Amino acid sequence: MAERGRRTVRDLRRGSRAALLRHLYFEGPLSRQELGRISGLSAGSISNVTGELLAEGLVEECGSVESDGGRPRILLRVAPRLAYLVGVDVGETQVRVALFDLALTELAASDHPLSDCGHDVDHVVESILAGLAEVLAVTGVDQGAVLGVGVGVPGVVEQGSVGAGAGARGAVGSGAAERGAGEAGGAEQGAGAVVHGQTIAWDAVPLGRLLRAGTDLPLFVDNGAKTLGQAEMWFGAGRGARHAVVVLFGSGVGACVIVDGVRFRGATSSAGELGHTKVQVGGRRCRCGARGCLEAYVGAEALVERWGRAPLGGSEKAGLAALLAAGRAGEPAAVALLGEAAEYLGAAIADLINLFNPERILIGGWAGLLLGPQLLPGIRQAATEYALTFPRAQTVIELSGLGPDAVTLGAATLPLSQFLDSGGELARRGTAVAVAR
Repeated sequence: MAERGRRTVRDLRRGSRAALLRHLYFEGPLSRQELGRISGLSAGSISNVTGELLAEGLVEECGSVESDGGRPRILLRVAPRLAYLVGVDVGETQVRVALFDLALTELAASDHPLSDCGHDVDHVVESILAGLAEVLAVTGVDQGAVLGVGVGVPGVVEQGSVGAGAGARGAVGSGAAERGAGEAGGAEQGAGAVVHGQTIAWDAVPLGRLLRAGTDLPLFVDNGAKTLGQAEMWFGAGRGARHAVVVLFGSGVGACVIVDGVRFRGATSSAGELGHTKVQVGGRRCRCGARGCLEAYVGAEALVERWGRAPLGGSEKAGLAALLAAGRAGEPAAVALLGEAAEYLGAAIADLINLFNPERILIGGWAGLLLGPQLLPGIRQAATEYALTFPRAQTVIELSGLGPDAVTLGAATLPLSQFLDSGGELARRGTAVAVAR
């Protein structure tokens, strides 16, 4: 048995495979020469590892570029249709299930409204499983070609250890385990996930176990704001930053804090509950039961309720759109409410600046992207007024670079991260994932 802390030849080979796969995935296509330069691996190691990856179908040739006086250099990339990923967003008003290829191109999606049953646990589980069956059926993708199902949920996710559970892995791009996540070793982590969703009346819901009863696909469960944060840092406006905060602004408000390239989770993975920081002692009652929470003033649900003039029977989104239209038309009550919301959000962002000193703060979520163009100047102004001058000057406040469905995309990165970290491991459920071309 290898001594604790000593890396075996197998560990080194897996590390080399993981490093090259990550470079090809995030920076590809690349030639072998470019891989050698950016990875620091020897030419022999590059040749051996890329040969393995090509033989296994994980990597494919995709053209060539001219070299200085020699033969053209062959370009390599991760094969996009090698396998597939599923992302699930358990949102405030619907469950959205989407199927992606490895390049995270969305191939199909299925939306299931929650308006009639709310967040009844059985209904949510049924919606996820029905959506999974639908996206596989419409695309004709075999379940054996799916690497896993990532699920983003509102609330705190406690990662249980089931079989070879992995704790909460999936760093923003470094391939390292995330601090505070609670390693358990292995691949899958979601089958033991328990969700504490106070605002939706989920008290220690064993979501992983309930989903496992309906599918044997690998499961990965995380907070929706954290999946949004990972998507934004990998593919959106967060790329290149090491310190950032991504704010999810919907019916409620959450955040993903990125510290030195890693999602900060805290002792029990509940870090980032921005919506439940207090903006007024003894203030409005929040959905969580406490008073004075930020969410009780600027969450989409709270804004529509406070305005009190939403279209009768209309959706929350329709109510927010009507509020914005009234604000643009100069209606005093709407203008005042939107101005107050911008100030509250700006003050909350100032707190984030003072606490975490980020390079970037990105505002996303369906409500954030709907309100952002109109509120962003006021948010920036309030952040400047309330934050310390020096760190505020170093922080850029922008809107998310991804669309309103970024939580679904981020959820799909959970099994993708495991695939990259493992060096391209495809074996699941006792069989190998089929290579789909």
